[in-house]
Amino acid sequence: MEKIRTAIGLMSGTSMDGIDVALLRTDGADMVGRGPARGFAYDPAFRRRLQAALESAKAITRRDDRPGDLAALERELTLRHAEAVSAFLSENGLAAGDIDVVGFHGQTVLHRPDQRLTVQIGDGALLSRQTGIAVVYDMRANDMAHGGQGAPLIPVYHAALARNLAAVCAFPVVFVNIGGISNLTYVGPDGEIAAFDSGPGNTLIDQWVEVQAGIPFDQGGMIASEGRVLAALAARYLDHPFFAAPERRSLDRNDFSPPTGPDASLEDGARTLAHVTAAAILKSAGHLPQMPKTYIVCGGGRLNRVIMGDLEELAAAQGAQVMPAEAVDLNGDSMEAEAWAYLAVRSLDGLPLTFPGTTGVGTAITGGVLAVPD
Repeated sequence: MEKIRTAIGLMSGTSMDGIDVALLRTDGADMVGRGPARGFAYDPAFRRRLQAALESAKAITRRDDRPGDLAALERELTLRHAEAVSAFLSENGLAAGDIDVVGFHGQTVLHRPDQRLTVQIGDGALLSRQTGIAVVYDMRANDMAHGGQGAPLIPVYHAALARNLAAVCAFPVVFVNIGGISNLTYVGPDGEIAAFDSGPGNTLIDQWVEVQAGIPFDQGGMIASEGRVLAALAARYLDHPFFAAPERRSLDRNDFSPPTGPDASLEDGARTLAHVTAAAILKSAGHLPQMPKTYIVCGGGRLNRVIMGDLEELAAAQGAQVMPAEAVDLNGDSMEAEAWAYLAVRSLDGLPLTFPGTTGVGTAITGGVLAVPD
């Protein structure tokens, strides 16, 4: 039996809206005890710096390159994560000594799987010094070094959760994470795992409403609910070669571009992109071993009622049901952060983080770099 550890997971996703923190007690295998979780929002100025960093990162050719402002930004991002950990511990009556390990994702600024290049800024050694806790970070690189796509990493955690859902869900079950990019984790009746990115999630909608209306996202789908689906614009995205390609690959935020002003009104653009998000999930699900019976939705996109409405309608046409994570007593906001805690524990024990059916790596492989306090 593996040792049970108390871990904190930290996630800053492609939406770049803040840091999710979650506590987990786990053996990195079947035992998963979910604890408190909280999100810490970035202020608008820092979010703009992160967005600008995506442009600077395009000049990166080696994983340790930090052109422009990236080195300073990496330090500030790390310190903000340290502050989030400190606040989280204080709020929950915990001390650094109560935590065995922190799983630190950092912020992805470049992901080019075809070039075996992925960059998540975040200084694990600095975070360990600041928090006084061991930190596992840089968990994607070893997968890429062994021929994988470097993403998605969360499926092994989804599979652990699914083992407790047999009484309430029809299998196959698919976990759908709608963040900036959407991804799917398939768990078959026999425990088979398959996973891949399914297409744009919130990122196109966020970019569209920010440029057109100066707001960071379409809260609850309010803007989209006033628009209509523009078939030609939707087809422009859904006819992308990504969806038909036999080989699944992980996506970078820049693989799909938002519409331009002449393409649509604010409302019609938001409505069309919400439809694209939902339709892309069902289109990509056609590459799974079997069509799902249940979709469990997590991530910020589950709060957009237009996306969820379209997803429910499209899935129902295939005999499947859609439910938010909360319907099966899971936390749709903190699941990725929980997963990073789970992965950190697996890394400490040398257990695989990625598998041929998730990232395309040649064989199941572990990963991560361990930093300990000085």
